[in-house]
Amino acid sequence: MNQESLWNIFINACLINNFVLAYFLGICPFLGVSGKMDTATKMGGAVTFVMLISSVCAFGINSLLTAIDAPYLQLISYIVVIASTVQLVEMIVKKMSPALFRALGIFLPLITTNCAILGLVLFQTNKGYGLLEGFVFALGAGVGFTIALMLMAGLREQLEFAEVPKVVKGTVITLLIGGVLSLSFMGFSGLGG
Repeated sequence: MNQESLWNIFINACLINNFVLAYFLGICPFLGVSGKMDTATKMGGAVTFVMLISSVCAFGINSLLTAIDAPYLQLISYIVVIASTVQLVEMIVKKMSPALFRALGIFLPLITTNCAILGLVLFQTNKGYGLLEGFVFALGAGVGFTIALMLMAGLREQLEFAEVPKVVKGTVITLLIGGVLSLSFMGFSGLGG
């Protein structure tokens, strides 16, 4: 069992080691869905939900596989849980908000292959987090993911009103903004000490 406080685990996952801006996991939705604030917020919520469910399930799976001495089944088991959770989220979003379902497009089913979620369950297992610590870790990672998406979406919305040189329009300016955001999050590295 890990001896970190829950607050430290949350802040570490949310700001210090942000999955998108520090580990560069989950870049596809970060760049693809961050064009509008509304879409980015809802995608962040969906990813956070999947992270929370996957974290709880990963704890149970890890306990079971450790008990039966079959740790080699961890990765495939985690992938099955993540894919099942994403299918559940996809069905709920399609039923509750068809407009959001169309706005998220291909990025909603791609949550299944979002390396941030797989990274979350693998980090949680490797750090030896218990159920509560894993849940807090997943919540922090989800909030951090949402913050990164919202920051990028807010900046990209503001860029629509700015005069941007043709040389850096489009993908170039998006990648530059991502790099500057990543550098700015390095300033949080002193919080964990």
